[in-house]
Formats: sequence, C-alpha cells, structure tokens
Amino acid sequence: MDRRGGIGIGLVLAGICSVQSGAAVAKLLFDYLDPAAVTWLRLGFASLILLAISRPRMRSWDRRTWRAVVLLGVALAGMNLLFYLAADRIPLALAVTCELVGPLVLALALSRRWVDALWVLLAGAGVAIIGAQSLTGALDAIGVLLAIAAGACWAGYIMSSHAVGELVPGVGGLTAAMCIAAIVTTPFGAVQAVEGVVAQPWLLLPALGVAILSSAIAYAFELAALRRIPPRVFGVLMSLEPVAAGVFALLIVGELIGGIEVVALGIVVAASIGVALTASRTPPVTPDTAPIVQQ
Repeated sequence: MDRRGGIGIGLVLAGICSVQSGAAVAKLLFDYLDPAAVTWLRLGFASLILLAISRPRMRSWDRRTWRAVVLLGVALAGMNLLFYLAADRIPLALAVTCELVGPLVLALALSRRWVDALWVLLAGAGVAIIGAQSLTGALDAIGVLLAIAAGACWAGYIMSSHAVGELVPGVGGLTAAMCIAAIVTTPFGAVQAVEGVVAQPWLLLPALGVAILSSAIAYAFELAALRRIPPRVFGVLMSLEPVAAGVFALLIVGELIGGIEVVALGIVVAASIGVALTASRTPPVTPDTAPIVQQ
C-alpha cells in the first residue's frame, strides 16, 4: 500500500479511537446525568460545532431535500439516544457489537447474495450469544434490545445520509440534520441536562469533550481518510469499532467483559469485516455526510 493509503488507514483508526474514547467519557457522565441528558448535550454541542463550520443554505431546498434532511436528523437522534440508553445498561463494547447488526442487515438487504446472508447469520450468532447472556441474567435484556434498536437507526442513518449527500453539497445538510436531532431529543433530555449543569457546571466541559471527540475530530479524520482509501477498506476498518470500544471502556471506565462476550464480539467483528470485503452492492460512502459516526 502506498503512503497515501497508509495515511488514510491511520486517519480511520484515529477517528475510531476518538469516537470510542468519547463514548467512554459519555458513560462516565451517566453517574451525574441521565443518558438522555448526555445525548442532548452531545447533539447540541455538535450542532454548534457544525454551525461554526458550515451555514446551510436552506432557502434553496425543495420538499425532497427537506424530507431527506429531516429523516437524517431523526435517525441521528434515535441512534444516539438509544445507544446511550443501551450503554447505561450493558458494557460499551457489547452495545457497539449489537448495534453493528443494523448496518449488516442493511448490507444484506442491498446485496441479496448468499455469501452476505451467511455473514449476517454469523453476526446473528454472535448477537444470539449476547442475548443468551441476557436471558440468564448476566446482561440486561433491555440494554441489548436498545442497542439493536440503535443499530436499526444506524441503518436508517446510512441510507438517509447518502440521500442528503446527493442533494446537498458540503456539510450543510448534515449540519441541519444535527440541529434537528438536537431538537428531537429536547423533550427527553433538555430538562435533566439543564438541571444537572446548573447544579454542577463543570459537567459542561466533559459534555463538550464528548461532542468534540465523537463528532468534530472523528468527522475531520474520517473525511480526510475517505479521500485516500476506497470505501470498502474504510468499511473493514470501521468493523473494529467494538474492539476499540472494549479497549477504551477498560481504560477510561474500568469496564470488563467476560470470555463468552469476547467470543461474541469477535464473531460479529469477523462478520462485519466479511460483509465489507464481499458485499457487491453497498451505498456509496459520501464524504459529505457518512463519516459522522454513530455514537
């Protein structure tokens, strides 16, 4: 691989580390704020960061564009809120692992090849192991279901971000969608967030850090990476998200997972890598929107 490709891979890995360290910091905040409040703060700060970078020219948008942007905003809201609710109940690495099911099922729906069906079945086996743990009481069953629901929103995010990327140049569409996501989560987290911050103003700093790590830095790294490496290579590298989540959860939160869960995580990661390597039809990764990460 040439130097340009090597730099691209390094940028993707740096973006993954940024995302998952931000997720681990967010989990630390759950000791002081409700997950919905953390979600609202993260989306609110991310909106302000994007608005500082891009001012959407919304007056020229037609109904089709607005529909795509609103759908993207709703998907972002659901993805982030459900993921944080899940991470509050189950280990971070397992929440990311279950969430990967959404993009994998989407890849199957777009591909319709037997080999991709096998990869999804393999991923399902990994998630089934996690589900079995929840049935025995070793894991919170609601947390597992919330993570899978977040994955469904992630699949919706992939589709809607592709549509927005085709309709709106630059990051203007994403900026508007992020603002919509913050508005959608306002009824769930705004009151708790304001009350928590008024009582402990220092919480604003780590909340801003979560937005910077999980949105601004990750977006910058992944956008630069997508200009240097093929989307398929990008997809393979992004399959490492659960592994990175486990590492940063251990380093920052002190969170461990058992041997059975590690096996399940490995199975899902392998299936995700397999889909990225063999899928014949996947939505093109658009540098305008797709890099913004799920957590």
